[in-house]
Amino acid sequence: MFLQPNIKRRDMINCALCDNAPCNEACPANINPGERLMEIWLGGEHHAVSFLPEQDACADCDAPCEKACVRSGLVPIKGLIARLRNEVKPVITKGELADESILQTDICGIPLENPFLLSSSVVGSNYDMCARAFEAGWAGVSFKTICNFDIHEASPRYSAITGGNSSIIGFKNIEQLSDHSVVENMKIFKELKRDYPNKFLMASIMGRDDEEWESLARLCEENGADAIELNFSCPNMMEGGLGSDIGQNPVFVERFTRAACRGVTIPVLAKLTPNVASMNEAAEAAKRGGAKGISAINTVKSIMRINLDTYVSSPAVGNDSAVGGYSGNAIKPIALRYITELGKNPNISGLHISGMGGIETWQDATEFMLLGAGSVQVTTAVMQYGYRIIKDLKAGLNYYLRVIGDNSVKDIVGLALEHVSNTTDSLERDTVVYPKFLRNKCIGCGRCRISCADGGHQAITMKERKPILDPKRCIGCHLCLLVCPAGAIESSGKRVKK
Repeated sequence: MFLQPNIKRRDMINCALCDNAPCNEACPANINPGERLMEIWLGGEHHAVSFLPEQDACADCDAPCEKACVRSGLVPIKGLIARLRNEVKPVITKGELADESILQTDICGIPLENPFLLSSSVVGSNYDMCARAFEAGWAGVSFKTICNFDIHEASPRYSAITGGNSSIIGFKNIEQLSDHSVVENMKIFKELKRDYPNKFLMASIMGRDDEEWESLARLCEENGADAIELNFSCPNMMEGGLGSDIGQNPVFVERFTRAACRGVTIPVLAKLTPNVASMNEAAEAAKRGGAKGISAINTVKSIMRINLDTYVSSPAVGNDSAVGGYSGNAIKPIALRYITELGKNPNISGLHISGMGGIETWQDATEFMLLGAGSVQVTTAVMQYGYRIIKDLKAGLNYYLRVIGDNSVKDIVGLALEHVSNTTDSLERDTVVYPKFLRNKCIGCGRCRISCADGGHQAITMKERKPILDPKRCIGCHLCLLVCPAGAIESSGKRVKK
């Protein structure tokens, strides 16, 4: 498998991924261990190792980085850097990674320095935020949706499903649109294009009728927007036929796309909702209306949880019981399914696809591109980790493109589509891929046995707290691999005839 990580997130689960990490300042060799750990967390160990000095400065070091850590004693920083050096072999040099020209691409003919954009949301909602993102390395932004009506936000308006270290797995918001006036937003556009003329500025808009869609689009172009994104998909704006109500109705999609296109000469992209059985009909309607691209997906309608005592969420905690938009890495499989559907649709061939939905690492972003997205947009990961993740997104994709042969971003768009089947009919069913037990890593917890017994095919027994596999019972489902907390089970990688 390509660039599969040797060091897993679970190996550094207690790392807080600090801002201005104290371990960086404490490192006498200037290795910047905090940056290296951030790279590992975001799937970039193969480019992280290229930043280590040739001489092993950690070998005789008494690890002041670990003493300075905000979770002192809980994060094995020295050991993780040692593993990075010993287990990961660099293929691309630091000098090669410094050349980012390989990342250049475009949206509908408009140049992009890289394929990474901020998606329309709070992360791109004023001049200061966009400017800091541009300085960090983001190629552009889809600015938070502009409208002509009053916005009244709830408080609190976010909630999340979190992992064992409190990192966000799934995120819910009931955030609405830009709370700045149209005049204020146009002033921001002018200033951004004045100060960052080479950055891509896409104006997300939402109107209430044909005239408003047309006039908002025209106004955004006049004030510097490079492209228009039509928000047909916000799950928090449904009253009076707004947001996702439009995206679920191809007639409205075509009508309002045509209205917006009448007002501009720049490319128009339709942002579609995943809250439909199929996205194809709306995408084809957008193309008929004049759209040059599709943005997908927006958030998934959700209810986060219900309070078991009061039956409603506590105002002090969050509006968990309200219907809102679900995002974060948990929705990536849903997003990839829709991107594949769009990428395979010959009726929208030629439209630019800007993909989003759960992108956190460069691997996530690359999967979207391989399935047809020519650019990608990110929000929830930025909300969790900050604009700084662009460094890792760019470095990881740069590394990947060079390893596979100095390909450009455009070269990989859609490469995986022919290998994706809409059914399971083509799957291999006459062989078994058995799991492989790594006894040196096994901690003897028995999780594999109990999952196989109660959710599988009763193929695992324990002897002296070590698993024993019965190949006559095992069907190769790999449930044991997924539940093992120690990473002590892997696929054998070999197919055996049943």
